[in-house]
Amino acid sequence: MKLELLDIEARHPAAREGAPAALRKFSLSIASGEQVAVIGPSGAGKTSLLHVAAAALKPGFGQVLLGGENPWALSGSALQRLRGRLFLAPQTPPLPPRQRVITSVLAGRLPAIGLWESLRSLFYPTDIEGAYRALAHFDLGEKLFDRVDRLSGGERQRVGLARALLSPASLWLIDEPLSALDPTRSQQAIREMLALAGERGVTVLATLHQVDMALAHFPRIVGLRDGQLAFDLPRASVTPAHLQKLYAHHEDELNGPAPGGIEEPPPPPLVVMSCR
Repeated sequence: MKLELLDIEARHPAAREGAPAALRKFSLSIASGEQVAVIGPSGAGKTSLLHVAAAALKPGFGQVLLGGENPWALSGSALQRLRGRLFLAPQTPPLPPRQRVITSVLAGRLPAIGLWESLRSLFYPTDIEGAYRALAHFDLGEKLFDRVDRLSGGERQRVGLARALLSPASLWLIDEPLSALDPTRSQQAIREMLALAGERGVTVLATLHQVDMALAHFPRIVGLRDGQLAFDLPRASVTPAHLQKLYAHHEDELNGPAPGGIEEPPPPPLVVMSCR
């Protein structure tokens, strides 16, 4: 799916009155099948960018085009169908604690199945093999029937990524997927995620605090600072000078925050609805 953002100005719903917009005159075009990483200091607007791209946060100014369609010009039912082609993975996946892992992973299929089948799957999972394969890509196959509240933070984060593999989405919007993972798990998770997206022709837009991971795995890097585009370059063209300017007064973030760090306030309820 092609993504186009044109002169976007957007304010996070949880922002205090009078605070500057999270995104200001921001434009970005991503071709179908591209894999793009967004880096920048905390508070730069990275999470808000994903919410705008997911048609979960309506911009106050500018235009969003998803596969050539303006989501905010669609009817309610058409907008819902469009959201079914998107997968938004929050930094902290909204996984019910008493739910089995298999049920949480199979929730990724919800946009592609009917109401009756989705209700039946809550009690009698219908694609156990598919859920196992998705989890196995992230070394979590043995957790298939565990309860979510028995998982570590990093395991929950990987369950959230496994959901994407079962979704019908053609655009993955991934927010800080490595924040709770150690370096080895981070390398594995990002490799698997991007390789599988490439096989399927899925477009990927991911925010990362780990600059080294972004440069190692993503062909294109977008720098975001104070809600504005700092640079948009092939990874080979990103220099130490670009990074120093991007993270000026934020040097401690160049190698990423401590696991579990959160960049922005929680998303509005609409985000949860689109993250299926």
